[in-house]
Amino acid sequence: MRSPERYTLTSTDAMGRKITVTAALCAVILLIGIAVGSVYVTPADSIAIIWHRITATPLPEGIAATDAAIVWDLRLPRALLAFIVGAALSVSGAVMQSVLRNPLASSYTLGVSSGASLGAAIVIVTGISLPVMGIFTLPTVGFALGLGTILLAMGISSRLDGNMENNTIILTGMVISLFINAAVTLVSAIEREHSQRLIYWQMGSFQGKTWSAVAVLLPICIACTLAVSRFNRELDMLTFGEEQAKSMGVRAKRVKWVLLVVAAALTGSAISFVGVIGFVDLVAPHIVRRIFGASHRYVVPMSAVLGGGFMVLCDLAARTVVPLQELPVGAVTAMIGAPFFTYIYLSRRKGAR
Repeated sequence: MRSPERYTLTSTDAMGRKITVTAALCAVILLIGIAVGSVYVTPADSIAIIWHRITATPLPEGIAATDAAIVWDLRLPRALLAFIVGAALSVSGAVMQSVLRNPLASSYTLGVSSGASLGAAIVIVTGISLPVMGIFTLPTVGFALGLGTILLAMGISSRLDGNMENNTIILTGMVISLFINAAVTLVSAIEREHSQRLIYWQMGSFQGKTWSAVAVLLPICIACTLAVSRFNRELDMLTFGEEQAKSMGVRAKRVKWVLLVVAAALTGSAISFVGVIGFVDLVAPHIVRRIFGASHRYVVPMSAVLGGGFMVLCDLAARTVVPLQELPVGAVTAMIGAPFFTYIYLSRRKGAR
């Protein structure tokens, strides 16, 4: 019979191997996302170009300057932004599902995407430009209204239910989301000349994204993920229920507020740059829990890694599946996520019997 020490060591080694394999796989996906496109640049040449730009060393012979420009100026920022957005959405989804104890919960359920869509509609229709913000007006307004929506939902929930039960929060968020979606639809119907741009924004795209978007979103994603990681213990306890968490000293209501706001900030900041992209926050955390278990010590960082890789893969499919045409990445994630959503729902019903 193995000793507890031996068993712990074996389990730790197995977890380490899983983390290493997952990280390596996502790194390969990121590299493929940089190399593949209308102009193919080999992975080796892509690495050489990136090294050339970072270290300011001479460009290796045999690599065209146009290839270097394509990799550094177009594909690398796009792939990195896709990875960051996927990571942000996945961490947000993992938090929402744990806090609300609902495997189908997400920031979209609570109206973050609806609020951001309303912000985008206001900017697109009115053409306003905030002082100093310039090209970041749309992301700023979208983020503000997305975050404001969930704050409104939580504020109303606390008034309706002093204990802020999970079902109250979810139902309030859904009602607000439906109302805002109706407002966005009304704006699209009235302002028909802007409707195509609004619809395209609501389907999500990484097309034309530059290093400036990466520079803004990366620190936000890192800061919010680190903030979530500080609550790993509380997240583990909340998955067993609020009463159990309270009995172990967790201030459930306060922790709920903090975590839901941080999760909404992750989603709001991500979709404000690239548009509404659904289902990533549903798919990635579930896969992570299947592979790495329920401990948020692993769930949070690995959701970021796996979600980032998944988003890069979806973006790659969006721009390569149909020749000479780019699909909205939100449509690709929906085609994968909708059946997954159905599977989770049916599994829950089967388990409840």
